[in-house]
Amino acid sequence: MKLTAKTDLEVPAAAVFVVLTDHASWEREAIRNGVEIERPPGSPLTGVGAEWRVRGHFRGKARKVQVRITEMTPDQRLMLGIDSPSIEGTSRVEVMVLSPRRSRIRVDLEIKPKTLAARLFINTLRLAKGRVTARFEGRLGQLGSRIKDRYDRSLASA
Repeated sequence: MKLTAKTDLEVPAAAVFVVLTDHASWEREAIRNGVEIERPPGSPLTGVGAEWRVRGHFRGKARKVQVRITEMTPDQRLMLGIDSPSIEGTSRVEVMVLSPRRSRIRVDLEIKPKTLAARLFINTLRLAKGRVTARFEGRLGQLGSRIKDRYDRSLASA
């Protein structure tokens, strides 16, 4: 299943990419939301090869997911590989320059089932693709708002 969403921001592309690759901030936020995060030994802190083992509850069950940065082009693109016992996939985050002070974030997410239960779940998502896509776009819009707020705060404190 593939999902795509995009949002435009009044923030320079370089600043957007800095926020997207601030791994420590994302880890703290995940922990605040009740997710356990572990970095495997030997994993680089940033860049290609950085890896996280994530454990949390989703739909009433404990889930484990491994996320790894598979490709990174500074200020432009970030590719993540997603692997769990039941699904695998990729996420591509692109930051495009619209003008010196405007940028666009585009996120492509593709997931594939590994088990029968996951196949049923993904087929259920396909049936409700309109709602799922709208929710995905809404979450990306929220992320865009948070990036804008963080950028505005950094300008005010400078």
